[in-house]
Amino acid sequence: MIKLTFALTRRPEFTRESFQAYWHERHAPLVASVKEVLRIRRYVQLHSLPPELSETIREVRGAPKGYDGVAQLWWDSLDELMASARDPAGVKAGQLLLEDEETFIDHSRSPLWWGEEKVIF
Repeated sequence: MIKLTFALTRRPEFTRESFQAYWHERHAPLVASVKEVLRIRRYVQLHSLPPELSETIREVRGAPKGYDGVAQLWWDSLDELMASARDPAGVKAGQLLLEDEETFIDHSRSPLWWGEEKVIF
């Protein structure tokens, strides 16, 4: 499995709560509407809990401040992912998602990366 992990930081005009509501109620249905053309197998949102719940563990480890959420998307293979990137309908769907993301995500503070899933148990 190929996985995209996207650590999300909200735009400054959003509270954590309004960001998460928009992401779940507006963006998630948009992703679902293009899942076939993009060949996405699975899409999961991890919504952060209030930051004070993580403060102690963050301080003990010397970790940076957290994110407002993490999105994870799965593809069956790199070939499936690349096929959607070559398909004009896939390009159009990707652009649609990017345009919506720009309304609520601060991309300059939201790292994303590709990885190959290695299941341990």
